[in-house]
Amino acid sequence: MQAVNPHALLGAAAQQEQFLTVLPRAEAIRRFEAALPPGPLGTERVTLADARGRVAAAPIHAAIDVPPFDRALVDGFAVRASDLAAAGESTPVVLRLNREVIACGIAPRLAVQPGTATPIATGGPIPRGADAVVMIEHTEPAGDDDAAILVQRAASPGQFLAFAGSDIVQGETLLRPGTVIGAREIGMLAAAGRDEVTVFRRPRVGVLSTGDELTSPGNPLRPAAIYDSNGPMIAAAVEENGGTAVSYGAVPDQEAALRESIGRAFAECDMVILSGGTSKGAGDLTYRLIADLGPPGIVAHGVALKPGKPLCLAVCAGKPVIVLPGFPTSAMFTFHDIVAPVLRRLAGLPPRGEARLPATVPVRLASELGRTEFVMVSLVEHGDGLLAYPVGKGSGSVTTFSQADGFIAVDALAESVPAGTVAEVTLFSPQLRIPELVVIGSHCIGLDALVTRLAEAGQTVRLMAVGSLGGLAAAGRGECDLAPIHLMDPKTGRYNAPYLTPGLELVEGWRRMQGVLFRKGDRRFAGQEPEAAVAAALADPGCIMVNRNQGAGTRILIDRLLRGQRPAGYWNQPRSHHAVAAAVAQGRADWGVAIAPVAEAQGLGFIPLAEEHYDFALVSERRDRPAVQAFLTALDDAEFGAELGRLGFRRAVPAPVLTSGR
Repeated sequence: MQAVNPHALLGAAAQQEQFLTVLPRAEAIRRFEAALPPGPLGTERVTLADARGRVAAAPIHAAIDVPPFDRALVDGFAVRASDLAAAGESTPVVLRLNREVIACGIAPRLAVQPGTATPIATGGPIPRGADAVVMIEHTEPAGDDDAAILVQRAASPGQFLAFAGSDIVQGETLLRPGTVIGAREIGMLAAAGRDEVTVFRRPRVGVLSTGDELTSPGNPLRPAAIYDSNGPMIAAAVEENGGTAVSYGAVPDQEAALRESIGRAFAECDMVILSGGTSKGAGDLTYRLIADLGPPGIVAHGVALKPGKPLCLAVCAGKPVIVLPGFPTSAMFTFHDIVAPVLRRLAGLPPRGEARLPATVPVRLASELGRTEFVMVSLVEHGDGLLAYPVGKGSGSVTTFSQADGFIAVDALAESVPAGTVAEVTLFSPQLRIPELVVIGSHCIGLDALVTRLAEAGQTVRLMAVGSLGGLAAAGRGECDLAPIHLMDPKTGRYNAPYLTPGLELVEGWRRMQGVLFRKGDRRFAGQEPEAAVAAALADPGCIMVNRNQGAGTRILIDRLLRGQRPAGYWNQPRSHHAVAAAVAQGRADWGVAIAPVAEAQGLGFIPLAEEHYDFALVSERRDRPAVQAFLTALDDAEFGAELGRLGFRRAVPAPVLTSGR
């Protein structure tokens, strides 16, 4: 292995310092847009079959009238209105029938003379001499030979008749530049006989992900690697905003490979978007390679945003080149906030319409002075308004965007947003559907299975994983219907019921067996009882544990096992069973306490310890809501109980509902 020169690393870091000058968001956007082409990239002709979602680039005029002839709007008879001026129930008028029947696509041969009528179907062209149509229901045969009809109602000129050009007039403007073409526009163009349309050319956007740790989805995941989620996600966002995404895959942090991939994407595309390689580490190469692509080069490297500070914006020889932060939430937010408007402009699309509405922030939001912060939120109903719950999994989260309804902007000069603040929420989609059932608290795959059943039955459910204590607090404030909890009272050893506050009642859920996790083959644990296994671990100074966070029921069990000792790894305190299992499976720890299903999923050894109670704190005043009743019914369903068994859980024996104080 080649030795690393620390002075060289420090020198490289110092060299990069000059590039990362953090700009205010507005100034970064101003510089970026000023260096870009002012409008769309060009036009092209496409067929109607390829026109959906494209943007009209020139006015489109009708070459014909639509309809191109006068036509009947009902099934009946083409007549002269003057023949029926005196018609009534007591004074029916007899009209002789012409010897032809007009249907769609059949040109009339005979004129309608005074005292005659011609049978006509809906859509049929009106024959010469006729100026009205009478419905067949308002007539009856005048004799046995069907040669004449009796009409008992008067008709006015133009009755049940569509004149030529009544829909579209020849020369009328059908589409104007900037119109996004959808199914309705395509129908209108087809009716006017247009088979092609001039549209703005869609920008070709090269999408690259950078990083030695990246593996393309579908391939085996090697140690210390992660799947590339940014590439597919950014490519989809490009398509949603008028571009044509061209994927160049995941590229390792090697100068030759990066230079080749970036150069090829730049040569073949109108825009290049990379993710990763924007921070101040000595190994970040992408920003240096951009300088070789053409002037003016980098216009902003570092923007006072949270998330998204390492964003790098460049324009090279007229083409935008963007390096998004590597973390998924940061990448997607900066794309939608700064890149998407530029992409839409180059594609000829109008700016995205942003729907906004007020909502109350139920918890305090801390913020960092000097950076405009965007906090993703989920919306739930509360009283006469809406609550905006922060969806906070960090900028490395892939799921944040999918779980949020919109975001709140926190000014760069604000240190926090106090609880109870009414803030403006910018929605990601104007089609907001408020969930029928809100569940806030601890997460479990058993709960996922239950919610899936509700979704299949047509219920909309909002799940927010904030932990047991956070869920209890939300339930106590009446901000949710149910709060999943698994909290042991250290004084009594009882689960959940001691934590109920007035207005809450306990609905028993299921039991999750907890135990000591270890790698199979570890003789310190295999075949031991829990106390003996922990004693063996404590006797070995090289045996590292992984703990759980304060407030977790599992933490109370662990502290009882340790009896006041603090072995190596005690202060490593992840917040989930899955994180504990991962630490043991990957060798970062030798043992921990978690539930049986995650041990099985990771192929770990498991020593049963005690059953954990995963229950639900129900807001009493919401019990009778239809969605809550649907939840309780699904919880008691025998098929769901069997599904819990397959997941490794045990449904609690139905017991009376407990309220606070019992």
